[in-house]
Amino acid sequence: MKILTHSVTLFALAAAVSSPAIGGSIVLNTTVRDFKAYGTTGGHIDFENAIGNDPGIVATTLPASKDPTYMGTVGNPTTHGADEFNMWFGGPAVAGIDAGIVIPVALTFNETFAGSGVYNYNSSAFFPIDGAGYGNQGYGHNFHFTLEMHTQFTYQTGQSFSFTGDDDVWVYINNSLVIDLGGVHGAESAGVNLDLLGLTAGNSYDFDFYFAERHTVGSNLNIQTSIKLLENPVPEGGSIFGSLLAAVGGLIGLERTLNRRRRR
Repeated sequence: MKILTHSVTLFALAAAVSSPAIGGSIVLNTTVRDFKAYGTTGGHIDFENAIGNDPGIVATTLPASKDPTYMGTVGNPTTHGADEFNMWFGGPAVAGIDAGIVIPVALTFNETFAGSGVYNYNSSAFFPIDGAGYGNQGYGHNFHFTLEMHTQFTYQTGQSFSFTGDDDVWVYINNSLVIDLGGVHGAESAGVNLDLLGLTAGNSYDFDFYFAERHTVGSNLNIQTSIKLLENPVPEGGSIFGSLLAAVGGLIGLERTLNRRRRR
């Protein structure tokens, strides 16, 4: 069990709430965490630092906690150890570096055309928390954040998932890593044909998506999939009524801890 021990700054933001799919759209809620750029006061060493493709940062199997297991070595130049990496998607907050700010953000996937069964999310300027959290830190956008999304789907033959974007992206299906685009790099593409994963048609499986924006000057998030992902509950740290996330001191830490207990 992970317990937050550091206080956080008072923060309030309207939370996204999921709704039934209408008109060929799927709303998927995500959890976003903000960080400070390396070289600034309290900056995180993995953000606005080394550049390069960096596969192998995470383990190929996702644990029950849904926190990716760090597998980086000296051969992974854009990360700097498990303690630093474990802040990306959870773990104890470190004052001034990762204050544990949790911001619910909704991604709406739309069908390419009615009845196509192919869903898209496309953004060539993906900056969901501009002005929020630690703010833009003197840049034109807030470039230093992570995002995670957890949902499920029913497998049907012929399904696929493809991604183009930057920086790090990891996709797990049935708790197995199927896309590894780790590192700080320009927009890159990868995809997976679910028919090759040994899944059973008609069965439900977990789908877990992890994204990190770690460097200026661009942020792309482009997804196309024939998987009908299940609209998910308000993410970790969100209000059950989808109104405001407002907490001070240890309250956010308490909320995150309770949510992690529920997930276990």
